[in-house]
Amino acid sequence: MKRHWLASLALALALAGGTAATVQARQAAATLPAGAVEAFMTTRDGVRLAANVYKPEGAGPWPVILSRTPYLKDGRPDATPQQRAGLAAQAKRYTDAGYVYVLQDVRGKGRSAGFYAAFENDIEDGSDAVEWAAAQPWSNGKVGITGGSALGITSNAAAMAAPPHLQAAYVVVAPYDRLKNTYLGGVLKEKDTLGWLKGQGTSEDVLDTVRARAVDDVFWSRGAMSVNRKYIRIPIYNVGGWYDIFNDGNVSNFSWLQNHGAKGARGNQKLLMGPFGHGELSGDLAYPGFDRLALGGEQEIRWFDHWLKGADNGIMDEPPVSYFMMGAARKGAFSPKNRLVKAANWPPAFREVRYYLGEDRGLSTRAPNAGEAKVSYRFDPTKPVPTVGGANLTFERGPMDQRAIPARQDYLRFETPVLESDVVVAGPVSVDLYAATDGPDTDFMVKLVDVYPDGYEALILDAPIRARYRGGRMPDEVEPMIPGAPTRLTIDLWNTAQTFEKGHRIALHVTSSNSPRFEVNPNTGEAAGSRKEKPRVAVNTVYFDASRPSALVLPVIYPDAP
Repeated sequence: MKRHWLASLALALALAGGTAATVQARQAAATLPAGAVEAFMTTRDGVRLAANVYKPEGAGPWPVILSRTPYLKDGRPDATPQQRAGLAAQAKRYTDAGYVYVLQDVRGKGRSAGFYAAFENDIEDGSDAVEWAAAQPWSNGKVGITGGSALGITSNAAAMAAPPHLQAAYVVVAPYDRLKNTYLGGVLKEKDTLGWLKGQGTSEDVLDTVRARAVDDVFWSRGAMSVNRKYIRIPIYNVGGWYDIFNDGNVSNFSWLQNHGAKGARGNQKLLMGPFGHGELSGDLAYPGFDRLALGGEQEIRWFDHWLKGADNGIMDEPPVSYFMMGAARKGAFSPKNRLVKAANWPPAFREVRYYLGEDRGLSTRAPNAGEAKVSYRFDPTKPVPTVGGANLTFERGPMDQRAIPARQDYLRFETPVLESDVVVAGPVSVDLYAATDGPDTDFMVKLVDVYPDGYEALILDAPIRARYRGGRMPDEVEPMIPGAPTRLTIDLWNTAQTFEKGHRIALHVTSSNSPRFEVNPNTGEAAGSRKEKPRVAVNTVYFDASRPSALVLPVIYPDAP
């Protein structure tokens, strides 16, 4: 059953399926992209993996750049000639720069043998692939690894294995812990996980098993960066997006490795964060000042030239962090305060400023002094608040207008007065929410919103917490709520860099559902995944008085200070 679940979750996380039968069916039908030569290696446990090798003109040996993909090195069987030409063009970028480029099908995918269970084998397989590439006659023994999304995950996995010949990595949009990313605050990302699985005909039994996996255990920890990144010994260039599904991964991995990593990693990391998502942004905001297409271009080649060729190109003399400071960005009205900022570290130095929720649905830096102040609402799981934007993968994403959510009693909008000067934030955002429910469990969801002068409510960040996981995700930390008892809940909204401009308002929206982005809590307190009890309406209460000061916590910086 455990193996069954891993295979099913693999489908959801990688958005690519595969079975031993389909792998075998493709073995005799490969059509290689132009310039590729197919090569095979055998892993330590005897599984044969296939790769396309692209070599530069002239005589080698050369340094090697490796990518390991679940998305098929030759393209899908029905790929058009233009799509295969795209794979060849991707390889040419590396070969023109003097590198052998190796694109390998991961275990159980494409022309590689074995059983596919996403990322379960990529620590050992990635290490074996690096050492295999280093030993080939066309290789000079120096190997870098690169990739984005699923290919970024396999790159990080190989780096955690610390193979001797791996010199550097370039990782675009990848998480640090898949448990925490798949179940934000203990709440499953439903449409991006379960919704996709349902479309593949996955059984309800397996879906219930996935629903039940929000608690930490040894199987999650085995591939978790937070547990195993201490073994990484190489420089990594992390590239992430403020609206990306893996925003927290690139930031966390950079910060930890740069400041606490092992010899070879510590002090040698780079971070670039831009205003993009895992796909094109939806809504009425656009950021023409940032070229997403350049993410894997000249900067990546400069990175590998330095670490694999010893080029004195100055890249390590530049500040370790580049981040895009977002400002007002309505289409056709792009503010000059949108800009790329250089920094010595992440997060930059900031002052933690609390914006307290108030009785008048206001947000203020003045702490409340009321003896008791609260608001209650009825959360009906059968009538959830609809999703409008956010860090999504398979549907509309980004800073969409929250006015699409009409006034309703279970959706609370708190906001500041019109700002008399800019409020500039860069770093981790959180909410301390004092709340209660009348049952054993419920969810609370919060959104950070930039309200424009014309009323446009641009979503910046959003995150949930399942109340039972307020103390942590280890089995002994899971605890039901005491009905009616006010409890402090800390909600992590991840990181951002945002200028709330003069004339705008800062808003915090509070509710208990966001569907289909997140699974809806039935409020019963039953074991996750069981779905045996009938969903119940919960009466949820948010407090904002002197003894229970609910607050949005912003990392305010002062970029213009002398």
